[in-house]
Amino acid sequence: MFIAIVQIPIGRRSKDAAIAEGKSSAPRFFGVKGLIRKYYLNGDAGGGGVYLWDSKEAAEAWYNDDWWRRMEQAFGVRPTLTYYDNHVIADNVAGELLVEGKTVAMRQDAAE
Repeated sequence: MFIAIVQIPIGRRSKDAAIAEGKSSAPRFFGVKGLIRKYYLNGDAGGGGVYLWDSKEAAEAWYNDDWWRRMEQAFGVRPTLTYYDNHVIADNVAGELLVEGKTVAMRQDAAE
């Protein structure tokens, strides 16, 4: 899997504004090829998102020249985009350890 972190230096929004903006934009992410999950961010450094992709190629297809233009037009600033390989996930909700997207151990077995 692959992670992209987008940071937009716009300052902290109120909780209500962040929720409203997230709910408004969320529908455009459903059905995006290769996107597994998006977490919306809101903090002192600004907004953005943490995106979990099934591949680097899927992420790079999304963050194209049109995407950069849309972001700058929408927010008035250029965001930063940082890529990370994601080989291992410790999932406390599911109680499993994933390596390359496949379950390899339950949480209690992982430490052994």
